[in-house]
Amino acid sequence: MVLHQLITASGTRVADELLDEFVSDLDDQTLRDLYEDMLIVRRIDSEATALQRQGQLALWPPLLGQEASQIGSVRALEHDDFIFPTYRENGVAYCRGASMGNVLGVWRGVSNSGWDPYEINMATPQIIIGSQTLHATGYAMGLVLDGKESLSLAYFGDGATSQGDVHEAMVFAASFQAPVIFFCQNNHWAISEPVGLQSHVPLAGRAPGYGIPSLQVDGNDVLAVLAATRWAAHRARTGGGPSFIEAVTYRMGAHTTADDPTRYRGVTELEEWGAKDPLTRMRTFLTTAGKLDDEAESAMAAKADAVAAELRAACINFPDPEPLSVFEHVYVDDHPILARQREQYRAYLALFEGSSPAAQGGAS
Repeated sequence: MVLHQLITASGTRVADELLDEFVSDLDDQTLRDLYEDMLIVRRIDSEATALQRQGQLALWPPLLGQEASQIGSVRALEHDDFIFPTYRENGVAYCRGASMGNVLGVWRGVSNSGWDPYEINMATPQIIIGSQTLHATGYAMGLVLDGKESLSLAYFGDGATSQGDVHEAMVFAASFQAPVIFFCQNNHWAISEPVGLQSHVPLAGRAPGYGIPSLQVDGNDVLAVLAATRWAAHRARTGGGPSFIEAVTYRMGAHTTADDPTRYRGVTELEEWGAKDPLTRMRTFLTTAGKLDDEAESAMAAKADAVAAELRAACINFPDPEPLSVFEHVYVDDHPILARQREQYRAYLALFEGSSPAAQGGAS
């Protein structure tokens, strides 16, 4: 299978017969914007990881190394396209306009969800592996019934391709020619299981068996990812049906901050992929071509620091949720069993009236 690429690991622009036309309209500012997005998202990720290590977040899923896959794909979409993410697409959420508070609330444990999906056309993080592919396919089928020209995109990792939900989604998408993009970020590790153990062929090679065209793209090349996603989006908007993209990237950090990747991968592997860093190659490409200078890069770094400061302030200043709020938004309509449980818990809390806030259940 051909691995499509437009910028090599050394930062050299190369030609690709299929992808070149899908980035022919990009000007210098757009290229710089892609780099700035990746720079900011990496800064968000490092700040959130630090917050978790400092006890301010319960957990965080790092995206270090996958910036190009997330930025290139989301920047290829239109606002009315709907995204169905996993729990790791925090870079996508930033580009979609989610506030830092909305991104971090669920990881601090002060909210049951993230952002309002209808404000940014992006579903909230899906923890159940692979389920969002079914949601994306169903949404895309609805778009056809409603006569819409938009599409849906489902993100998932290499490990999710072993889940039945993903295969069922592809069967339905192919059968009904749904305008959905299956975007697989192959970061080589499903927690501690290497991708080669669960698949002896490229993951993109599976999709044609369902009648779904696929591309394997260098997931550390933001330009190639942008072009590949535009290719898939064009197919979806013109009645071509679903597409499958395998973005070959690497998870430089842990699966989550509860994970220790040194227990299952060696230093050599990390160094090898470090040489393919998505930010380094884009910076080299831009500076070599005279499209990025020190002044512009300093401004980008300052913006990244400002976003990180906003993120930290939002995290630290979250108010503790009211104890009874745990019963809100469970069902659309009130439910008698839930109502009874709420009243029982209210009575329990009343036993501590006049005690400390911690005793009342108001502090964590």
